[in-house]
Amino acid sequence: MSIIAETIQSWAVAYGFKLMGSIAIFIAGRWLAHVLVNGFKKLLEKAQVDQTLLSFLGNVLYYLLFAIVIIIALGNLGVPTTSVVAVLGAATLAVGLALQDSLGNLAAGVMIILLRPYRLSDFVEINGEAGYVSDIQIFHTTLTTLDNKTVFIPNSDVMSSNIINYSKTEWVRLDLVYGIGYEDDLLKAKRILSEIVQADKRVAEDPSPVVAVQGLADSSVNLAVRPYVKVSDMVPVSFTITEQVKLRFDAEGISIPFPQRDVHLFNAN
Repeated sequence: MSIIAETIQSWAVAYGFKLMGSIAIFIAGRWLAHVLVNGFKKLLEKAQVDQTLLSFLGNVLYYLLFAIVIIIALGNLGVPTTSVVAVLGAATLAVGLALQDSLGNLAAGVMIILLRPYRLSDFVEINGEAGYVSDIQIFHTTLTTLDNKTVFIPNSDVMSSNIINYSKTEWVRLDLVYGIGYEDDLLKAKRILSEIVQADKRVAEDPSPVVAVQGLADSSVNLAVRPYVKVSDMVPVSFTITEQVKLRFDAEGISIPFPQRDVHLFNAN
């Protein structure tokens, strides 16, 4: 027993102060990490960095500093820190390879938050999906479509596709096309379309709406109607104008051509 007691006593003398020092390093290092992270967050807040990115960068910095504190504390105990760093590096590489798609989304999310191609509540079209931006996360962007569906788009897909932001300007242009017959009065049809567009109070006066001949198709003369409206009025205005065009054309005797097919029957006898 005396040999065991002497061994414990000698070990306590040899490592006790180192252990206490390592505990002190751990406590002080953790406190210092919190102080540095809080200061870093305050600098980002003054720079008006997005809260999502601010929180993410703060967490990354904290865990990085925490890992350094642990390595210093282990080094004070006499643990070979080179092997610890090597293990952490290998683990980080393995995790990075396993999560490379997620890391791609993360990097794209940081770019979206920094570059701001869109903001919350903007009406956008991304990767073939159109809707209002309801949430911007590090890994994905959430859209709420006009039919009230929720669409989650990975941020890597967002950054690799075209982004159409309809909310960047106050007014957007509607591109509507209506066909009339070749025998109909072209100038009368243009006048009717102009009256319909100008009667709608939701249509901007400046830029003024355009009514013009777009092309001469196989069975119709196509007239382009291009009013400027607010983003929230895009769908309602297009519905209203289309309905009014049908009613006015019917009332004014303007025909709207539709596909027809002539069938010729031959008597085999």
